[in-house]
Amino acid sequence: MAEIELTAEARDEFGKGAARRVRRAGRIPAVLYGHGTDPVHITLPGHETTLALRQANTLFDLTLPSGKKQLALPKQVQRDPVRDAVEHVDLIIVKRGEKVTVEVPLVLSGKVEADGLLVQDRTFISVQAEATSIPTEIEASVEGLEIGGQLLLSEVKLPAGVELADDPEVLVATVSKPRAVAAETDAEDAEGAAEAAEPTESAE
Repeated sequence: MAEIELTAEARDEFGKGAARRVRRAGRIPAVLYGHGTDPVHITLPGHETTLALRQANTLFDLTLPSGKKQLALPKQVQRDPVRDAVEHVDLIIVKRGEKVTVEVPLVLSGKVEADGLLVQDRTFISVQAEATSIPTEIEASVEGLEIGGQLLLSEVKLPAGVELADDPEVLVATVSKPRAVAAETDAEDAEGAAEAAEPTESAE
């Protein structure tokens, strides 16, 4: 995972009006906290921050107003519901070598049995990893999975140094029959059941 270097500026005005002025100036209000420290209210460069947040679990290498360097992970991102613009970011302090629990995107790879319909039931996985070594995504193979088969979180192969922090029995993906095939099979089963239920004529 790449570390995104950003220079933070101090923020000493608060409220909706002050936040709007910050955003008009091309910056984003943020707060930095964690490890027993008092919250630090800052602003971040708008364009660079918005680009960085397109990737899950972006690791920020901040230069604070005091000149101190600090690593941080986004904890919560507030967005405008209409424009989807970033309005505020909560950042949590992390240390090199420290393990954190985060949710990582889960991507399926491979081909299932011919004519099988793959349904992804989970698009993320909760893992524990070093703050500086969080994977951008985790790949789960469904190669050769048969119709009726399932993939559980416990069966997902994790990168070295990454541990599962989720319920291992959670369903990741299933393979079912395509709807047309399933409907045809159901119709055939119903027809067969009806024929079996018809009374047989007694011999004269």
